[in-house]
Amino acid sequence: MKKTVLILAAVLPLLSSCSSFKAQRVDEAKADEKAMEITDNWVDGDTIRVISGSMKQVVAHKRFQEFKARFAAKRIKLFVGEIRNNTSESYFPVKDLEDALLEQISNSDDFTLIDASRRDSLLKEITYQNDGMVDPGQAKKIGKQSGADVMIFGDINMKPESRNGKTIKTYSVNLRLTEIQSSEEICRTREKINKYSEGGAKW
Repeated sequence: MKKTVLILAAVLPLLSSCSSFKAQRVDEAKADEKAMEITDNWVDGDTIRVISGSMKQVVAHKRFQEFKARFAAKRIKLFVGEIRNNTSESYFPVKDLEDALLEQISNSDDFTLIDASRRDSLLKEITYQNDGMVDPGQAKKIGKQSGADVMIFGDINMKPESRNGKTIKTYSVNLRLTEIQSSEEICRTREKINKYSEGGAKW
């Protein structure tokens, strides 16, 4: 009898903790709100805000408008260079930020995206097509790839300040748009996200 009581005493807390778990699907706004109850780390909502704000800054910049005028009705060919994580947070989702930036550029009326990250794979396919394995009339020609006009580089920084159990983390995402032929900078943007927390985050 005593053994049964001990087993029940050990199992009941586990059962009650399992029964209290609840999950539900939420939209992006609600997910962002809930994320602030869990962590003060960078979340998906921060990526959306920063990339959207950065691209708005680029297209509104005076020097970008002057550069764009040189292309008349044509789109500017662009590829994304390195975006460096300079924070102390190894988990920072740089890849997600890059993907969000690529999506914004792809949907833009101002740019044609050059897929620089896939150039090696594309070159292998073109080489294969010209090695006699594909009908010459259908094979794509080497030397016909589009060259980019501009390139975007980025840096992510984070400065934390803590005192008496209170912390504020200031993230800064800086992008630079540079003309490839002249290496001249066209414009740069800076978007900041501030995260305030008390008592320490749960994760």
